[in-house]
Amino acid sequence: MANFAITNATIYPVTSEPIEKGTLLWQDDKITALGIGIEIPEDAQRIDGTGWVITPGFVDAHTHVGIQEEIYQEGDDLNEIAESAVTPEMRAIDGINPYDLAFMDALSGGVTTVMIAPGSANVIGGSISILKTAGTELDQMVIDPEAGVKAAFGENPKRVYSELKKLPSTRMGIAALLRQALTEAQDYEMKKRKDETDGEVVERDLGLELLVRLLNREIPLRAHAHRADDLHTAIRIAKEFNLDLVLEHGTEAGKMIPILLRENIPVVVGPSFANRAKVEMKDIGWKTAVDLAEAGVTVALITDHGCTPIQYLSLCAAMTVRYGMTWHKALETITINPARIMKLDHRLGSLEPGKDADFAVFDGDPFHYRTRTRRTYVNGQLVWEG
Repeated sequence: MANFAITNATIYPVTSEPIEKGTLLWQDDKITALGIGIEIPEDAQRIDGTGWVITPGFVDAHTHVGIQEEIYQEGDDLNEIAESAVTPEMRAIDGINPYDLAFMDALSGGVTTVMIAPGSANVIGGSISILKTAGTELDQMVIDPEAGVKAAFGENPKRVYSELKKLPSTRMGIAALLRQALTEAQDYEMKKRKDETDGEVVERDLGLELLVRLLNREIPLRAHAHRADDLHTAIRIAKEFNLDLVLEHGTEAGKMIPILLRENIPVVVGPSFANRAKVEMKDIGWKTAVDLAEAGVTVALITDHGCTPIQYLSLCAAMTVRYGMTWHKALETITINPARIMKLDHRLGSLEPGKDADFAVFDGDPFHYRTRTRRTYVNGQLVWEG
């Protein structure tokens, strides 16, 4: 086993007070200790961190890294436009290119974990995946290959399927298709149990099997929605079927703070570094995340890469500080909050003994425009240096 220690650094654990001139100690891929005056094993490789600022590796809870490459049309595998707008059998993991340049971009910005989703053309686009941003093989990078179900409300499914002259062309149609799919999954599960009891051969359906996991609250519904009415519809359907819900984008979520607090629904907000590309994004801006965080809603900031390049996730957090969020709350939006939303806070999002040794090293305040990422570590390994 290999021990490593960075000494004399400013450390922001996130879930505890900052440490000045502190030491971060890790063994192989896990953090073992951090603080002032901690005992460093004799065999540890020591690294002088004077002038360095260390934070947990940043977590981006909504991206399309690897599944929608920026400069290669051949690498655009984001949306499977099909006969039906309901395609739960699609898996983001099967479309991800681990050699996409965006993974290195992520490391250059201190981003060590990403959620990767299919696009929002379909009402149900398929399953999402959660990956580390470094590794020699895709399967080694994966934390969870089937971590949720991507659904979409609003303009995207309407536009795509209206042009194809298929259902849905309205918000009513989107809701109806989602309800129907969930109902079919309920029926499928009941029939499967009966067939198994009766000794019958079960005819499998991969898409419905994913939705059964959703109905059993094993995985969440990750609902793309910008407008408040679409957000309400997502909540309404989630309550009808007792689903675990995460709201994606949430441009008008600031109008819904009471219900978000009452139902304990988190929101991943963004891409706020984007233009008003659609009517439903007319109120895009940093105020949404600031207002939600101040009210006590669990908020994560996202780049929605490639809408905003993933290496600028820290600048998204910096912009919320400009518009009134406290520095520490802003840091939480790209560390512990997304980890909690993805139910990975036992491993990620803060610097604590026993957690993954994923962290970023900066030469100053990570939210300052002149600060540079100096090193990024994933699973205790130095994977980027600049």
